[in-house]
Amino acid sequence: MMSAIHNSVTEINGIGDETALQLASLKIRTVKDLLEYFPFRYEDYQLKDLHEVIHDERITVKGVINSQPSIRYFGKSKNRLSFRVLINQLLVTVTFFNRAFLKSKLVVGEEVTITGKWDQHRMTITASEAWFGKRVEEERVVPIYSVSGKLTSKMLKRYIERAYQQYGDQIEENLPATLLTKYKLPSKKDALYALHFPKNPEALKHARRRMVYEEFLLFQLKMQGFKRGQREQSGGVATSLPLHKIDEFIDSLPYPLTNAQQRVIREIMNDIQSPFQMNRLLQGDVGAGKTVVAAICILGMVKAGYQTALMVPTEILAEQHVESLIQLFQEQDITVTLLTGSIKGKRRKELLNDLKEGRIDLVVGTHALIQEEVEFKNLALVITDEQHRFGVEQRRVLRSKGEHPDVLFMTATPIPRTLAISVFGDMDVSIIDELPAGRKSIETYWTKPDTFERVMSFMEKEIQQGRQAYVICPLIEESEKLDLQNALDVHQILDQYFHGTCRVGLMHGRLHASEKEEVMTEFSKNFVQVLVSTTVVEVGVNVPNATVMVIYDAERFGLSQLHQLRGRVGRGAEQSYCILLADPKSEVGKERMRIMTETNDGFVLSEKDLELRGPGDFFGAKQSGLPDFKIADVVHDYRALEVARQDAAEMLQSEGFWSNKEFHFLRQYLEAEGVFSGTKLD
Repeated sequence: MMSAIHNSVTEINGIGDETALQLASLKIRTVKDLLEYFPFRYEDYQLKDLHEVIHDERITVKGVINSQPSIRYFGKSKNRLSFRVLINQLLVTVTFFNRAFLKSKLVVGEEVTITGKWDQHRMTITASEAWFGKRVEEERVVPIYSVSGKLTSKMLKRYIERAYQQYGDQIEENLPATLLTKYKLPSKKDALYALHFPKNPEALKHARRRMVYEEFLLFQLKMQGFKRGQREQSGGVATSLPLHKIDEFIDSLPYPLTNAQQRVIREIMNDIQSPFQMNRLLQGDVGAGKTVVAAICILGMVKAGYQTALMVPTEILAEQHVESLIQLFQEQDITVTLLTGSIKGKRRKELLNDLKEGRIDLVVGTHALIQEEVEFKNLALVITDEQHRFGVEQRRVLRSKGEHPDVLFMTATPIPRTLAISVFGDMDVSIIDELPAGRKSIETYWTKPDTFERVMSFMEKEIQQGRQAYVICPLIEESEKLDLQNALDVHQILDQYFHGTCRVGLMHGRLHASEKEEVMTEFSKNFVQVLVSTTVVEVGVNVPNATVMVIYDAERFGLSQLHQLRGRVGRGAEQSYCILLADPKSEVGKERMRIMTETNDGFVLSEKDLELRGPGDFFGAKQSGLPDFKIADVVHDYRALEVARQDAAEMLQSEGFWSNKEFHFLRQYLEAEGVFSGTKLD
């Protein structure tokens, strides 16, 4: 029988049809929705000691009025009221703006309680509220709700109070007693009450901790339940890999693998040899050595007698992969072929026939790989590079080319671990978090746009030594709204500056694919020495001879994007440089520039980017796939997310989860969410 808290909000005393409509605009339709509509912030009116508060903190203090108030008028009907208050032997100036009417209430020697912003340097409080005489003891921590229309925060709180009075006893506990005890968490009933009617910050903290954990645990159970269901229904094949041949190949490499590469290879090999279909995301910073990891996995599959496919976003990237893989496999008996839209006619027909007959071991290509006429004899491993550039449907079609092939997604976009396990909760995640020894760190400098002539002079010196340079601009052409340097203007300036000494190319998103390929080919072959471009060069292109990356209006980019752009250089043996031309006005913009000059670690940068921008902005809110948590925050509560992930994994693997009564609600939740549908859970 369904609990009464699923009843309509109109069952609550005082809520009629009109109020119910207003609540529905906040997605509050049931009693449960109302009880779980949490405040977005809290006002803390607890009295503070001035010796313990920090600069710029919002505080509430009590003291004695020490001076007559003075009022200064300025502008139309604007005024500033100031007076002094003695608080714990400290004389503090209190200022109210546009509250001249308070003057009559301010009596020297009387007690006053003030709430406002504390300026430690000036010993002043910019006040927002005041209570005179003996302050009435009211709530010390006040919840503030997000409301709209005629609804106010106070009205909403009143409705929640009534809901709790009428239905509080119907709130059922959904977490097992073992977890409540293990983490010292309050019951759901007590946690909900404390979030709406907190006695003090400590009670609020414990209540929030409980609800954050609950949200993360339910989410992780769902994601890992889906993953488990997918694995069990995937019909994958346990491939027996010739491990001695893989070891021989690794020993023959001209450089040792890093510990991170070795760890990731073990994880992938375990997946391939398991009876389940692999669904793994491989993250590695620019230059971390993802390609050689992919090559080792490909070699293992081919030596086991299977075909493999590598799908990449662009033709030029496909060509570069083919070149590097042929080089890696030169001592091995492995057939590597390129398949792109440019390969047509008789050559294409022969290639498709060889693929179907199994004469090709590895095919590298663009989305041409997923066309209907492309057939494999025994495809067992599919790798997609820069997987976020392909739609889910494209990846699904490539998977369908084989009998439940193992799938490895690779990306050089460092996604913070906290987001990776949230957004890609249905995948296993492997991270190469270590760069090969001996790689030269890219030197990064931040300078103002008015130093561009000096920057051009530096570029010229590099070009004279046979090197190449990128110059990145945010927009293609002038925009009246944004005063940004654009690619067309910059190309013209540089073309004039370098006239007669080198060639300057132009690349932007409005070029046709064939034109982009042509420009990139000219640059990669050093027919063009300076490439002016928008961010279309962000991913994947390998030009080891390029040593200078100049980014115009760098403050307009997020940290992760700046890092991706910087990763276009530093791919050869020579020292490389990244120059950020920026004049940020905001503190966040300045902080981004500082962070870029201080670290080359993409994962450190991605975590910082997440802190500065938030998860929605990090992925682009619409595509993010981020769950819509009511109270949890994947950035600030990442430790709880990790704990919930581990707990969810252990639960799903334990016998007790499927039989013990204390997990009844969690099993019901999974059934309601369509996880293990058709499976009898009780």
